[in-house]
Amino acid sequence: MVRGRDACWEHCVLVDATRQKVRCNYCLREFSGGVYRMKFHLAQIKNKDIVPCSEVPNDVRDQIQSILSTPKKQKAPKKQKVDRAINGQQNSSSASGGAHPNNQSGQNGSTCPSLSFPRSSRSAQPDMDDAQKQKCENADKKIAVFFFHNSIPFSAAKSIFYQEMVDSVAECGVGYMAPSYDKMRSSLLDKVKSDINDCYKKLRDEWRETGCTILCDCSDGQTTSLVVFSVTCPKGMVFLKSVDVSGHADDSHYLFEMLESVVLEVGVEHVVQVLTDGNASYVYAGRLLMSKYPSLFWTPCASNCINKILEDFSKQEWVSTVMEEASTITRFIYSHAWTINMMRKFTGGMELMRPKISRFVSNFLSLRAIVIQEDNLKHMFSHTEWLSSVYNRRPDAQALKPLLYSERFWKSAHEVVSVSEPLVKILRMVDGDMPAMGYIYEKMERAKTEIKAYYKGIEEKYVPIWGIIDRRWNMQLHSPLHAAAAFLNPSVFYGLNFKIDSRMRNGFQEAMLRMAKEDKDKSEITKEHPVYINAQGALSTEFAIMGRTLNGPGDWWVAYGYEIPTLQRAAMRILSQPCSSHWCRWNWSTFKSIHNNRRNKMEVEKFNDLVFVHCNLWLQAIFRSRDSKCKPINFDEIDVTSEWPTESESSNPLFDDSWLDNLPLEC
Repeated sequence: MVRGRDACWEHCVLVDATRQKVRCNYCLREFSGGVYRMKFHLAQIKNKDIVPCSEVPNDVRDQIQSILSTPKKQKAPKKQKVDRAINGQQNSSSASGGAHPNNQSGQNGSTCPSLSFPRSSRSAQPDMDDAQKQKCENADKKIAVFFFHNSIPFSAAKSIFYQEMVDSVAECGVGYMAPSYDKMRSSLLDKVKSDINDCYKKLRDEWRETGCTILCDCSDGQTTSLVVFSVTCPKGMVFLKSVDVSGHADDSHYLFEMLESVVLEVGVEHVVQVLTDGNASYVYAGRLLMSKYPSLFWTPCASNCINKILEDFSKQEWVSTVMEEASTITRFIYSHAWTINMMRKFTGGMELMRPKISRFVSNFLSLRAIVIQEDNLKHMFSHTEWLSSVYNRRPDAQALKPLLYSERFWKSAHEVVSVSEPLVKILRMVDGDMPAMGYIYEKMERAKTEIKAYYKGIEEKYVPIWGIIDRRWNMQLHSPLHAAAAFLNPSVFYGLNFKIDSRMRNGFQEAMLRMAKEDKDKSEITKEHPVYINAQGALSTEFAIMGRTLNGPGDWWVAYGYEIPTLQRAAMRILSQPCSSHWCRWNWSTFKSIHNNRRNKMEVEKFNDLVFVHCNLWLQAIFRSRDSKCKPINFDEIDVTSEWPTESESSNPLFDDSWLDNLPLEC
């Protein structure tokens, strides 16, 4: 049999023989095309749309890389293959090998944006003699000892800077002396900060074309209220600073002055929007900002608003009943290691819980997983292995049986999943790391249409849910910027299935009036507007028509909008902006340390420098690990079971501040 001959089958499983779909045993991604494409996934080699596995052990990765690099006509005898596999395992990095978290949250492959960090991988090692092998093993062990002794998280071995550091040391050769304690905390910190400021200057050049968004993230602390400011554009993101607003979180005028100072620091001419929380104090502060600076927009975080919609929906009595019943299932299963392993055996390794996502989204995704696994869960609780276990005799297990066979529960669960799915998809879209500004307006309308279609147009069914959506969307989230972005998105504007309503047209005109600073610009947009409406000139070519859906909306305007340059510039600036800041998970404990009053001015400045460097390197790692090209978003292909940005690791906290003691004046 083929499966018996190919070593790759030890690391994946066939889930659909008809489509030759296989699932990776480590990250649980699924690929069509059989075991051949899975090899590239396991070898961490990018090939077309294959995503490199971020969880594959190093020895497995090296083994598969060795198989791929061996010419087909020169296949070694079976015994030699076994020897090579053994040698590959011996040469694996013990430092990296110690950190293999079994991340089971991502359940399927996805074409939508993702923030998972691919592991920095070494190329397959050449054949080495025994002496060289011993040196490599000793180096691995020394690195591991350094990790263990200093309590460095194993996840640090997945950093994109990890292998770069090792390569740089190797290039120096024998005799290289590592930087000292004092050098690290003084001159080297200053040099890295200088490098980051150079990157900051390059991004400012990008802002002239694409504009930028100021992100204002607020902590939800009970005693300390902190705000983190960062600036983002399609080419990268920069952390600016954190501010302690304790005692002023409800003072709109204080918040306005704080937002204004950041806008002036970034440059009013660069800022397209300021994105904040949707609290009343920020709403008023945002309006004050727009009143004083007519060229920019204030918008609330879309992720926060859609979470509120899901929260309102979950408060419906029939929905809350189903959600609570579903939670009794997950609570019981996840309260015992044996039942978790039993569940994974019957679900094929799929998880029912996603604890690292916001509470309401996590609840809906858990219910969705339970609905998908309905037959497998029923099979599990009726299997002889379960019936003969001690857990079957527990009172809480006995209480689950009527629920698992309740027709009412499963009918309501399917309904909740079907109604919430379009909203969860939108949330996954705006939480991605790609600009979603051109899509949110149309997708909200599409979500309402899908909910209406599910209820077959019965008003008493869908109208209450529409009311929940409209209360949040119309009162909190909807902005002229969203309407203008939809109007300027060619996949939406020229689409056959979407009606351009008056609110979208009015939003476009309002946005253009704010962005056109001079009468000359307004005149040019007035002239160029019909060219876009009627798809004339370069916008009517075959490539432009194909590009409406094949290119990202911003890229489409760059490629085909050159005959209407004023409208092109406005479109590029609008469509390059995000709708949410939730894809970026700050570690708030780090910022709390900054605002500790126990340190003197010089120590606080140095600690601020370290936090500035740390946060910006973390952001650089995020942007370097993703595809820099902004792809179009296909709503039907958004996979809510794939890893969410909020599930990726946040920046590590900087608790130790002892290095601030007795700072050297120079080094």
